[in-house]
Amino acid sequence: MTYYEDFSPGSNRLPPRSWVRSSAPVLSLNGDWKFKLWPHADAPLEDPADWDTLPVPSHWVLHGDGRYGRPIYTNIKYPFPVDPPYVPDENPTGDHFRTFTLPDWGVDRFVLRFDGVESTFKVWVNGTEVGVGKGSRLATEFDVTDLVAPGENALLVRVHQWSAATYLEDQDQWWLPGIFRDVSLLGRPSKRIDDVWLQASFTDGHGVVTPEVSGSFPITLSVPELAVSVTWQSPSEVAPIEVGSVEPWSAESPRLYDCTVAAAGESVHLRLGFRTVRIDGDQFLVNERKVMFYGVNRHETHPVLGRVFDLDHARRDLLLMKQHNINAIRTSHYPPDPRVLELCDELGLWVMLECDLETHGFEFDPSITDNPSEDVRWREQFLDRMERTVERDKNHPSIVIWSLGNECATGRNMAAMAQWTHERDPGRPVHFERDHASAYTDMHSRMYATLSELAAIATTGNSSEGNLQPEEAVRQRNRPFVHCEYGHAMGNGPGSLADYQAVYEQYPRLHGGFIWEWRDHGILTKTADGTPFYAYGGDFGEVVHDGNFVMDGMVLPDGTPSPGLAEYAAVIAPIVFGDEPGTLRSRYHCIDTAAVRFTWRREDDGVEVGRGELEVFPVPAGESGRFELPAEALDVAASGETWLTLEAVSGHVVGSRQYQLSSRPPVSLVRAKGLGGAVFDPRTGSLLRIGNVEITGPRLELYRAPTDNDIRAGGWMWHERGLDRLEHRVRDILIGDDSITVSVRVAAATAARCIEVTYHWFGVEDGVALRVDAVPSQGWDCTWPRLGVRFELPSVEEASWFGTGPLESYSDSDTAAQVGRFTSSMDDLNVVYSKPQETGHRPQLRSLELDGRLRIDTVPDRTGHRPGFSLSRHTPQQVAAAAHPYELPSSDRVYLFVDNAQHGLGSAACGPDVLPQHANWPAAHTFTLLFRA
Repeated sequence: MTYYEDFSPGSNRLPPRSWVRSSAPVLSLNGDWKFKLWPHADAPLEDPADWDTLPVPSHWVLHGDGRYGRPIYTNIKYPFPVDPPYVPDENPTGDHFRTFTLPDWGVDRFVLRFDGVESTFKVWVNGTEVGVGKGSRLATEFDVTDLVAPGENALLVRVHQWSAATYLEDQDQWWLPGIFRDVSLLGRPSKRIDDVWLQASFTDGHGVVTPEVSGSFPITLSVPELAVSVTWQSPSEVAPIEVGSVEPWSAESPRLYDCTVAAAGESVHLRLGFRTVRIDGDQFLVNERKVMFYGVNRHETHPVLGRVFDLDHARRDLLLMKQHNINAIRTSHYPPDPRVLELCDELGLWVMLECDLETHGFEFDPSITDNPSEDVRWREQFLDRMERTVERDKNHPSIVIWSLGNECATGRNMAAMAQWTHERDPGRPVHFERDHASAYTDMHSRMYATLSELAAIATTGNSSEGNLQPEEAVRQRNRPFVHCEYGHAMGNGPGSLADYQAVYEQYPRLHGGFIWEWRDHGILTKTADGTPFYAYGGDFGEVVHDGNFVMDGMVLPDGTPSPGLAEYAAVIAPIVFGDEPGTLRSRYHCIDTAAVRFTWRREDDGVEVGRGELEVFPVPAGESGRFELPAEALDVAASGETWLTLEAVSGHVVGSRQYQLSSRPPVSLVRAKGLGGAVFDPRTGSLLRIGNVEITGPRLELYRAPTDNDIRAGGWMWHERGLDRLEHRVRDILIGDDSITVSVRVAAATAARCIEVTYHWFGVEDGVALRVDAVPSQGWDCTWPRLGVRFELPSVEEASWFGTGPLESYSDSDTAAQVGRFTSSMDDLNVVYSKPQETGHRPQLRSLELDGRLRIDTVPDRTGHRPGFSLSRHTPQQVAAAAHPYELPSSDRVYLFVDNAQHGLGSAACGPDVLPQHANWPAAHTFTLLFRA
């Protein structure tokens, strides 16, 4: 059996150890290497003189303009036959070669370190084989002391795209082979630190450091800020150190203490964060307080570099998380570059660190029965992956949970991993979602549970997965529950985040969860004519792929936050203002509100008429408080709408709420002679112009360009029922001096079901009004994407409106929306999703002005409901036909949609569909608009 197809975890590797900042010498081997790509794995070793040049770190498929192959995206499926541990003969293999001059460091040993290589690789130094590395997102070290020589040395690394290890790395991401993390030559002094682990615990205000140190004694531990300096002469002297009063580390207050551990020839630098993680019954506690995870799943992805680490890019992303109230990361589904964890320690994020392990593709074909999780032949490699995960990152205070992996079947190998982890690190619990019975893990976890399932989990311990026995349900009921994936953020969505948050807060056993996922994985590329775009599955000619399922983040590929991220930030805001103005509660884990600035703002019909600061006494973490509002904040306008907005800011918005203090009086449309300058087509009754503004319509619209959630829910029925190809037949036109009434039957070919629509135009003071009555026939059996009318205009550059904004919102995604006056350019109204789809809806419109030339007002119905609006350069049908933004046709027209109802968003791309209360089922609708030019 070949080394790249055997079950071993590698060969001739050094034991795993902590990643720390060291004073020992290091030579970076990053840079330009010689490179040659072979189509198969057993290529001869060749003179590299004529090879190409490739940067390291990199993925070879992202270089060479296609000469080195192309990226492949699959979610579950393996892109080759499932025949473990074997892989196809067509196995792209990249030989990487460089030389380096051995530094005169005067050290005892030389170690060659690879921080990440996909997939299996073999190393030669000066023509002698060194060893084999496996585990793409894990560090591998080789001792090359006896192989290097003074002067120039040759390093050859052969990397196979496919290997037995690939079966364990079926994460939902691009397949991107190559040496994609740092390569280094380390000098190891004779008097060195071999490994160090400083467990910094916190109890009753005091810290204890429990050290584990190996190396050349004597070794000194120093924490200057705590006046700690301890020297151990031998390993037997190493013992816990009480350091006295300390400030604890948490995601909200990431207090770190600089620390050094020094031997005679090497010192390493660490940053201690004192915290204690504990599970008490069904409660997950850090420093004796329950943690709620307001988290995201984070893949490593960059639109140009792939998984190559970029420090500035990573810092920006993590700061963006913090600015949107996110407090936790699940490192899906492998350990990230270790510098990410340094940032999490520094900035403050709870981390569920996941092992580099997923075998999801074994579930794709039900005929496959030999899943590696239960197959003892894989046991050594499973354990090796977990050991290297824990050992590399054990010093980080941000890591509060170890996760065995993702979407592997449960089995004896997973249980062995859990057992090893419990023994190695009793101070952190172990997670694995597929252990539905919690047989060997410490918490109950699920993906994409519905709200009703969450309620069942929270009360009985059982759910629809696992078929638990009564005793297993009891065990589950006494464990904390973490929703490791929910709220699939693919395209426009997800919906119902506020509904989920309400359930999390209702049941003490629930501890929140992690949105799938943080960022779209689009790869920046170009069309044949040079047009740049962000590619997804299938765009590189893959035989097997999963399309745009890799575009499922709250941040778009170019780094733009989506409206879904703004919604999540509002839903999980640490400060929650109560239903009664002057009340609040804190969701903070451990800090009070002393650092929060509170303000009020009052607006009459969207125009600010007052603002000020609020004095709010500090509210302890997790508690409620009251505060006084000045009288002027509660004044009510003589007419029109008065809104009070309360806001909490601590570097960014950490809480906001609006209160409607008064409403507009009922609208009385005073009829007037004429039709307000409106011109109609006498044949069809369609509007042609108002004043000097060309505008055509109305036209009933039921269709929207399906969102990714729509497509994977009931969206197919919208096409089957013909909602995208409605035909309109004018049944009657009544033209009077001051009114026009047009009756239209709207239906799709092949169908008898229809909507009877009446457009009733009548003159009013300063304009013309339109009342739309839409009545469905019997026989409708699917939701409607929308119920509204569309108008066509020759151009629009800017829109100003009084209504909800500033971003798009829908019935199940409107926590972030506020009522006010907003202005936007035409093109900024809509989100450029990687796959074009419905975007731009803003409900509860009061008035809309287009380029200052046309004004449209809405009339509320008896419940206060008003239609919403959106503007687009394309029809829904054109948007739905485009697979990428660049495929949208050029347009010199603008379409205005006024919708009395829109279907919710849901999370059906991978999760529950739109909840019943947010679904748009066929019904009769009446709404009225007022036009002025």
